[in-house]
Amino acid sequence: MKEKLQEVVDGITIKYHANGKTIWSKGKIEEGKAEGYWEWYRIDGTIKRSGYFANGEPTGEWTTYDDKGNLIK
Repeated sequence: MKEKLQEVVDGITIKYHANGKTIWSKGKIEEGKAEGYWEWYRIDGTIKRSGYFANGEPTGEWTTYDDKGNLIK
């Protein structure tokens, strides 16, 4: 699988879909591991999922959204 295009803006890592234009995910990476709040997006730009990481591991409750941005679970 091809590595996603990414950039770091104000300490937040932003990864892009294969088209290189729309955001796939964004959140902090500390010492090579996901940390704190993260969000993932569909190719159309709507939010898909969000949640928190601690030391690279998912923690707490995660939220999933439908294609209109409404809460699913």
